[in-house]
Amino acid sequence: MKVHEQHKKEAPSKVNIALIIVSTSRFQEQENGEVKTDKTIPLVRDILEKNSNITLLSVSIVPDSREKIHNSLIELIKNDSLHALIFSGGTGFTPKDVTYETLEPLFEKKMDGFGEFFRYLSFKEIGPSAMLSRTTAGKIGNKIVFLLPGSPNAVKLALVELIIPEIRHIVYSINKNE
Repeated sequence: MKVHEQHKKEAPSKVNIALIIVSTSRFQEQENGEVKTDKTIPLVRDILEKNSNITLLSVSIVPDSREKIHNSLIELIKNDSLHALIFSGGTGFTPKDVTYETLEPLFEKKMDGFGEFFRYLSFKEIGPSAMLSRTTAGKIGNKIVFLLPGSPNAVKLALVELIIPEIRHIVYSINKNE
């Protein structure tokens, strides 16, 4: 048996994740009690319903604010029930996109291949615009943190093609005691 196959065999059978939507407009809708127009949360719930080994334990919406993004991370890192955090939004090049600047410097270990594969798969769907994505992932404490674009299609691509197939292996690797 190959090493990665052995790791997958030894990986936890269940993984708990949190989804954080980074969007000032969606946050304002929530604060004003307006009808929510976010399409990512229901999409993620739908995808994960088909994957019984992954549970969405927490969902939140924060504005495009370094302080609010950082505070969200700090609060979720404390939750021992969570294995992974997915931040959706704030990874582009507009002035308001600050998720990457806020969280990437906190990575203890960066998973470069995640962003590379995401951009490759995205390129196949949307062409050269994929290079504008600063999608990445890394380890903070004993959690894997994914930074994804705010597009529901991008989140679906990342979940279905990359995160779901490897999340148990990633969690195993992060928590492996040598």
